[in-house]
Amino acid sequence: MNTLRMPFQLRTLREGAHALLNLPMAICGFVLAVSGLAVSAGLLITFVGLPLMALTLLTLRAFGDAERARARLLLGMNVPRPERPRPRDGRGGPLAWTLAVLRDNASWRAAAYALVHLPWALFTFTVVAVFWAAGWGMLTFPLWFWTIERYTDEPGPGVNVDGEGGGWVWDSPPEAVLVAVFGLLTLIAGAWLIRGMAVVDRLLVGGLLGPSAAASRVRQLESDRSVVVDASAADLRRIERDLHDGAQARLVALAMDLGLAKEKLTHDPQAAARMVDEAHGEVKLALQELRDLARGIHPAILTDRGLGPALSAIASRCTVPVTVTVDLPHRPAPAIEGIAYYTASELLQNISKHSNATHATIDAWHTGNHLMLHITDDGHGGANPTTGTGLAGLAERLTAVDGLLTITSPTGGPTTITAQLPWRDHATTAAAAR
Repeated sequence: MNTLRMPFQLRTLREGAHALLNLPMAICGFVLAVSGLAVSAGLLITFVGLPLMALTLLTLRAFGDAERARARLLLGMNVPRPERPRPRDGRGGPLAWTLAVLRDNASWRAAAYALVHLPWALFTFTVVAVFWAAGWGMLTFPLWFWTIERYTDEPGPGVNVDGEGGGWVWDSPPEAVLVAVFGLLTLIAGAWLIRGMAVVDRLLVGGLLGPSAAASRVRQLESDRSVVVDASAADLRRIERDLHDGAQARLVALAMDLGLAKEKLTHDPQAAARMVDEAHGEVKLALQELRDLARGIHPAILTDRGLGPALSAIASRCTVPVTVTVDLPHRPAPAIEGIAYYTASELLQNISKHSNATHATIDAWHTGNHLMLHITDDGHGGANPTTGTGLAGLAERLTAVDGLLTITSPTGGPTTITAQLPWRDHATTAAAAR
């Protein structure tokens, strides 16, 4: 039934309209590219040639903007706009801008699109026009076939009709229904062709009018860098807040208590002893807070013994029983090791706070070029990155190093979270650092 509905679906109609519009748009782009580039190339011996060629390329970039908008409207394809050309030295003179446009890869790809699109557009226009005209004409034939005999001298359309009643003339209701069936089949065949041609259109628009792979990678790296910078700034603010509100406040109070104890030491030794004893307790609490804070910055066990013992340490502090299995032939790079540790720590905190689980597991292993971290719990499920449990921040941190966080947490549980990190050897990284 889906095949029968395909010719009438909105997607088919929009993609067919895109194929029909290919021809007028391609003619405009082809004429602009050929005339502009040919004239500017002929004038290269003069001072007008280069600016005219740059202007032509900028116009073709604008034509590419229109084509991306048409693809977004009719093909449902959102192609990012390529970066604007910029002078290498940062200066904005006319010559610098002209050379920047001439060196711009995206501008030349827009010109290539305008040149190669015309033959393809002619093909798509012809296919859609023929199949839609024949298909819709035959499908609606039962509605208008009777008008042929009434308003013309012909008995009707058919096969081998000689105009004098010879051949197979389609002039009866059953024959009209048969023609409508052929029309439906024609539209179905045309719909499949339209879907296939839309795939090629998407490849042309995405490959020639979108940003290059290098530009996309640079943009992704810039985004990842901003995520890392924001995460580092948030961690720094957290550390400063913990120091100011925790250990620093305790140490200030400790200094005041010791000062009072010193004043009372000569005339009230017993009160001074009690105050020193209280100060001793405050010192222990301050040391514990500093120890917890240092563990939050970078735990010593992770540096000294590696990821396996560090995971066992955080599992022992979790309020839910956790089974830890680590299969690593050797240690990964410190940065990857640290991200894996903090990912596991954050996920175990979520399990303690939100899952109502009775048991959890942590599995870490090395496969191919990746470090895999698999954490499960038998809680009530429903883990969602949008609910403020820290999962969105974890996903961003993993993405910043080309990692991936996969969450499966149906309502009612269980919850399964897999973190995939790129593998880099600890020894190789240390040798590179030296």
